[in-house]
Amino acid sequence: MKFQQVLETWVPPFKNAFSGLKHIYQTERNFRIHFCISLIVLALLGLFKAPSIEWALIILVIGLVVSAEILNTAIEIMVDIYCPYYHPLAKISKDVGAAAVLFTAFISVLVGLFVFIPHILSWLSTWR
Repeated sequence: MKFQQVLETWVPPFKNAFSGLKHIYQTERNFRIHFCISLIVLALLGLFKAPSIEWALIILVIGLVVSAEILNTAIEIMVDIYCPYYHPLAKISKDVGAAAVLFTAFISVLVGLFVFIPHILSWLSTWR
């Protein structure tokens, strides 16, 4: 397979995915909030010189929350396309998608507490 053929088959899906990320970043406030919190958390990991396993755990839960937010947005868009008027099942579908984001965010907070509390306690003990 020639390099040009590889580009023609591999590049479009990546362009589409990045287009979707750009759209969700520009239109979804909650996605931007998750993104900013993620940057702060990653900066704190660097500040605390966290070990690799903690980086891996935090990156994993960030990925889960962001993925849930992306899927929730896709659910909301599809529901709006197929049901532009109010319908109780459409509401339930959107609520369940939002619940997935809430659940993953809650789990990420728990993981964050397990990772950061020892670092914070250690940092506080140096001030005594």
